[in-house]
Amino acid sequence: MASDRWGSWWILAAVSIALFCVQIDYFAVNLALPRMAADLHTTTTDLQWVISVYMLTLGAFMVPAGRIGDIFGRRRALLAGIALFGVASVCCAIAPDVGVLITARAVQGIGAALIFPVSVSVLTNAYSAQQSSRAIGLAYGIAGLGNAAGPVVGGILTDTLGWRSVFWLLVPFAVVSLILGALAVPETFDDTVPRRLDLAGLALIITGVGLFTLTVDRAPAWGWTSVATTGAFAASVALLAFFVVVERRTRWPLLDLSLLSNGRFVILVAAGTVANVAYAVTVFLSTLNLQQVRGLTPLVAGLLFLGPSAGAALGGVISGRLANRHSPIAVMGVGCTAAALSLGLLAAAGNAVVYVVALTACGFTMGLVYAFTTVATQAVVAPERAGGAAGVTLTFLVTIAGVGVAVAGTTLEALQDNGFSVGGSISTILVAIAAPLLVAGLVVLQRSRVSR
Repeated sequence: MASDRWGSWWILAAVSIALFCVQIDYFAVNLALPRMAADLHTTTTDLQWVISVYMLTLGAFMVPAGRIGDIFGRRRALLAGIALFGVASVCCAIAPDVGVLITARAVQGIGAALIFPVSVSVLTNAYSAQQSSRAIGLAYGIAGLGNAAGPVVGGILTDTLGWRSVFWLLVPFAVVSLILGALAVPETFDDTVPRRLDLAGLALIITGVGLFTLTVDRAPAWGWTSVATTGAFAASVALLAFFVVVERRTRWPLLDLSLLSNGRFVILVAAGTVANVAYAVTVFLSTLNLQQVRGLTPLVAGLLFLGPSAGAALGGVISGRLANRHSPIAVMGVGCTAAALSLGLLAAAGNAVVYVVALTACGFTMGLVYAFTTVATQAVVAPERAGGAAGVTLTFLVTIAGVGVAVAGTTLEALQDNGFSVGGSISTILVAIAAPLLVAGLVVLQRSRVSR
């Protein structure tokens, strides 16, 4: 437990700053790609690997990172992640060529993979059960401010000081978080297992999830039905199936497969994943709508995203309070249903004011569900398994959201090739995403009534 009130706040500050740092990085770097390409004498298409390799390492390492923190020390793992992220940010800022930049981004992804699940398990084990829900929600709310600041800060810095300043901005945040974490975060372990790592499971989960992430990222370029895509997808599924077989036979597995038989955990992760797919696709398509359909500049579009991003941050804060007062399944059902209705309003909105209001409602409801998924799943697992559970939860949320964005991009092109306007194509996809989200919300609500 946190030793005193001030100690509690410093722990929360260290974790929140680390999460904020990761969030602002992801949303700011996208806007800098064209300038990077010009400065490094390469193409924007080639530089897409700056984003792709980050997502690949982030997705592949979150499950092992969460469990490594449980086994070898959550404080140690968190500080290692922050330090890796900070050092990699410096390397990105001074990168002389595209090869160094992409390599540094891969290391940044590993650092972020440590920060995400381990920060959650740090809070779970540093506070009481009721306090930890509020702390996780507040941390995600603060991190959500990075979503809002990222596009605006990235655009301003790239246009004024250059793209390298985007990476330099991350360094002081990382340093402050590292110092606070070193001074305030207590060390905790899973005392029920030996300090031993399941190397076979580690190798299989990294290669399996990594290959799956790579396949999704490259599928639009390779072709969804191409030999390369289907072969890589089949190989990733085979690796993950073999991982399950190995974990069942290992005395001290990397992943506790009993999580998959925890009904509440599975329901929360499944519904949260559907909602996060909708959130990622909504952000992607709304950016296109504001610029290509409504004719706004990137900076003005970024400013309009302050509303939905602030809504997402508020949703994160509220999620922690809801977890302590209501049934997690019921909250998830209501949240998904409300998010689906907000998304339907966004798809139908013609008036600019209505569109921004609907987009803000989407940010609030989907941001709430995203944060609540992490908060609620921590409440239904044992604290000593907090890191592993957070790793599984976040891996599903992040990697499947990537699938959603890739499919949405391909579908958008297909609809336009068949005579749909850009605006009509976007609305069609949003309705198609809202439908399964509504179904998920209603099914979860029905489950909550049955379980009473």
